Amino acid sequence: MTVHGSDLTGRARIRDSALELFANRGVNATSIRDVAKAAGVSAGTVQHHFPSKDALCAGVNQYVAKVTTDAFADFSGDESDSVAITEDLGHRITGLVRDSPNVLRYVARSVADGDESALVAFDGFVGIASALQQRSQNEGVLHDDLDLVWSALNVVVLNLATVLFERAVSRHLPAPFSSPDSLERWRRADTDLFRRAFYRDDTVATAQPRRAIPKENR
Repeated sequence: MTVHGSDLTGRARIRDSALELFANRGVNATSIRDVAKAAGVSAGTVQHHFPSKDALCAGVNQYVAKVTTDAFADFSGDESDSVAITEDLGHRITGLVRDSPNVLRYVARSVADGDESALVAFDGFVGIASALQQRSQNEGVLHDDLDLVWSALNVVVLNLATVLFERAVSRHLPAPFSSPDSLERWRRADTDLFRRAFYRDDTVATAQPRRAIPKENR
């Protein structure tokens, strides 16, 4: 369920405004006054809830950690095979972007800036992808010459880069990247790309057939 700004507490509204600005501009380019203006409060009110910019950053990082943890909290990999797990992972990533659009963009921008908290989040994403690749290798469904380290890194980097470059990506789509149709198209394209790059041909052939892309979305 989407929570409207008017339904948030003052602290949460300030935090969310900071998250959006940090995601779009970067932490260094955002001031307390910028956050106050975006949240519709005074700079003093921001500092009442977050005494310093470091405290505000910590609050944003705590929220981002909770959102990303919740998104993958019950990702146990209990599906029957690795291809099904890959499909589930794609749905989770797309759902995270749909429900919390600023979270992954903030992580991506902060990783590029070398922020330690963001690097920890990046390591967590790589850990999820690496575990999936290891299970797939154990099942014997991957290409024999696949580089497990780089294949896991590519999953994370491609998804974060896509979110970070949302405005540029949207210029080449019939609808904004954040629209439901574009997000679903992205999910299917990424899942198909990784299946074909990582899994043996006979494994891909047994996967569920792709839904055709309507001509107006091509």
